Amino acid sequence: MKLILFGPPGSGKGTQASLLKNKYNIPHLSTGDILRSKLDDNDELALELNKIMSSGNLVPDTILNPIVTEKLLSDECKNGFILDGFPRNISQSDFLINFLEHNQIAVDLVIDFTADTNTVKNRILERSKIENRTDDNIAVIKTRLKKYFEETKPLADIFKNKYGEKFIEINAMQEISKIQSDIEKRVKNA
Repeated sequence: MKLILFGPPGSGKGTQASLLKNKYNIPHLSTGDILRSKLDDNDELALELNKIMSSGNLVPDTILNPIVTEKLLSDECKNGFILDGFPRNISQSDFLINFLEHNQIAVDLVIDFTADTNTVKNRILERSKIENRTDDNIAVIKTRLKKYFEETKPLADIFKNKYGEKFIEINAMQEISKIQSDIEKRVKNA
């Protein structure tokens, strides 16, 4: 099962990806988690990443694209994957579509999580308290949401046109179990 997840920060993509990961035994590739784990490395790239991420800005494609493709081509992903947080802009979208086609990787489902801005802001602030994440403060949240709506949300139309009926929208304002049920029904039919 090969899935791509879209949606604003705080829409529940990570929660649903974890549930799908456990149910289908496929890796959850969260670019946020990959990049945060890179911050633990004590090198120049980690320092550069820390500066970029703590300001709420997105990591440049020149750093992110090779990290993602390496993961997608790894043995870990040969039976499937859940791609969460990538692509985030037109350049990454073009790169990913070309990469998937070139490597003959067929996507089973593209899921677009929809939620209103106030809900996702509140969820992120709550997550920040629980997970003690320094990258989740109100200024960073506003920057991330602005960038999402300007750069990432428009990609939904590209993927909708590219993948047709494999592209679905999920109301992320529902209870976690209802969202999970909706996704699993669609996965069974994919």
